[in-house]
Amino acid sequence: MHSWAEADQPLRLNEVESEKSDGEAKALCCYGLYLAANHQMLLRFVAGRAVGSLTIAFLDWVSNQLAEKGARNLVMIWDNATWHTSRQVRDWLKSHNQQVRIDWRAGKPGLRIIPCFLPVRSPWLNSIEPCWLHGKRAVVEPTAKLSGTELSNRVYHYFDLQPLSFLAQ
Repeated sequence: MHSWAEADQPLRLNEVESEKSDGEAKALCCYGLYLAANHQMLLRFVAGRAVGSLTIAFLDWVSNQLAEKGARNLVMIWDNATWHTSRQVRDWLKSHNQQVRIDWRAGKPGLRIIPCFLPVRSPWLNSIEPCWLHGKRAVVEPTAKLSGTELSNRVYHYFDLQPLSFLAQ
């Protein structure tokens, strides 16, 4: 486990006030997919906040990544965040899965995505939550505010992934 905090000190987080002239975002959004079969994480950070169009960009990227590896189906466990349940995302999933069926008939690879929504307020049912928890604890800097780039680099390092460009609208 990679950790930037002192090993013998208890972890205490303090809210760090931002300067008004600071142009850095106050939060950093990251889409993640935990592949339980091989304990692998697929991650993409977002420039801005999570919205339906960025969810679609992430799903498209994931489907290409997994289809290249020969996967045919992805059962995706999701919470009920608005960027998961939006009409735009549901319509994209429907058309994507229809296109995959057409591609399969033509002998082309493709990944069908089957969303399974969790009950409201039930994060313990989602297998990615413990990964996020351990990842957050490993990359935190209790004594300073991290830039978005530094934080994303630490997350990629913790999950042993190569940094990728941020998804943007």
